Amino acid sequence: MSAPDVRMSPVSAVGLVASREISTRVRSKAYRITTLVLLLMVVAVAVVFKLISGGGSADATVGYVPAAAPLSAPLVETAKSLDQKVATEQVPDQATGVAKLRDGSLDALLVQDARQVHVQVKKTLDAKLANTLGVLARQVALEQSIRSLHQDPAVVQRAMASAAIDELPPLEKPYDYDSQQLILGIVAGILIYFSLMLNGQMVSQGVVEEKTSRVVELLLSTVKPWQLMAGKVLGIGVVGLIQMLAIGVVGLAAGLGLGVLTISVSAAVGTVVWLVVWYLLGFFMYAVVFAALGALVSRQEDVGGATMPALLLMIAGYVVGISVLPSDPSSRLAEVLSVIPVFAPTLMPMRLSMGGVPVWEAVVSVGLVVLLIPALIWLAARIYRNAVMRTGAKVKLRDALRAA
Repeated sequence: MSAPDVRMSPVSAVGLVASREISTRVRSKAYRITTLVLLLMVVAVAVVFKLISGGGSADATVGYVPAAAPLSAPLVETAKSLDQKVATEQVPDQATGVAKLRDGSLDALLVQDARQVHVQVKKTLDAKLANTLGVLARQVALEQSIRSLHQDPAVVQRAMASAAIDELPPLEKPYDYDSQQLILGIVAGILIYFSLMLNGQMVSQGVVEEKTSRVVELLLSTVKPWQLMAGKVLGIGVVGLIQMLAIGVVGLAAGLGLGVLTISVSAAVGTVVWLVVWYLLGFFMYAVVFAALGALVSRQEDVGGATMPALLLMIAGYVVGISVLPSDPSSRLAEVLSVIPVFAPTLMPMRLSMGGVPVWEAVVSVGLVVLLIPALIWLAARIYRNAVMRTGAKVKLRDALRAA
């Protein structure tokens, strides 16, 4: 009489390994401390941005004597048109203004009269402020020339303000990239990159750890090699996802709550959703590869060399994203690479957060990664099965692929 088959189903086996990974890593002090530090860093960055950009402080403070008072309002408006914030302050006389220059209360002082821009500084004139004052000086010179011709400067100013160019329809529809969307896109790419890097390496290191401690032999007596690999990848993926969600939610809450982010809530939530989607796609694509490559070696110090090919592809997409997209969001190179599966997990979420990505590009990019993952799982499972029980020297990739 044959013994009953008590083997677990594939789903149960994978779930058992995954739950073991999740419980072990979530309970570890290192994971909790790392997550807490990352959350505190996100909040700290939001606070710093608030202090820098939301404090209402002016870029420069310019004083003026009573005779130069007519220049105050035009100076503020000119600075505003040049994306600079200038505050003005009247002083009773030039001596008082000079004293304020010396103690640092003023960055510049307008003296004499309003028929010309006469400016005095303590040492040097800031370049941006100098540009603003230069534009103001040309405006004053124009008004003086108009008055010399016995014309009304206000009439001329209105005529100039009403003048406009006749712009023909563009050949291609432009997309206006919001600066905050650009920043969110870069942050999303950085988060995904570091999460994939850390959690992907964690998978390969975990494989080697079990291999060297001979724990893998005990585990493989209960589950099949591909089930062990899939469970490990799934468990670490869930742990990373928890961390990613926590960072995304806390970061958005801090940014919106402090007023650092002024984009719509729907756009901000959309960024987090794409962040999660691409983290999952990228992680499962790269993690199975890391697991297979980790199974080729038996020492922790050899993990870096074994996983280097996969790391280089991941790094390439990240480098293109942070170096090209900030200056050229519509870069053709980034557009093409973001559709290629090995580069998509870091590049595409950056572009999606920035906006302006055609729907078909996003669909094709996601579809290609989804199609590639099963093929990678099959290939990685074969390598893992044939190499995980072999200790000692590094197993060559072609031998792992050929072994029965």
